[in-house]
Amino acid sequence: MTDETPETGTRPETGGDVPPDHLSVHPASPHFNAEALQRGVGIRFKDRVRTDIEEYSISEGWVRVQAGKTVDRKGNPLTIKLSGPVEAWFEDLGEGAPVAKKDA
Repeated sequence: MTDETPETGTRPETGGDVPPDHLSVHPASPHFNAEALQRGVGIRFKDRVRTDIEEYSISEGWVRVQAGKTVDRKGNPLTIKLSGPVEAWFEDLGEGAPVAKKDA
């Protein structure tokens, strides 16, 4: 038996407290989670720590980042979707925090 969660298909690397599988920084999104964002979520995308992520999905393997300073007619940033391996952790847990990532 594994620690795998049935709804996401992801498993924490070391078990414990990990961020949600899908998270967005926009309050209008159904994937917005203010509590998780207040704790601080670190994202590693393609083996590089990124701080410019607008939204991510670990199980689907993608992130959304802002496309320059371009905005739509409502003033929201235009984003592009990048595919690749995504890992997430809560920054408030410090070094050695459990990491959520998709199993290969």
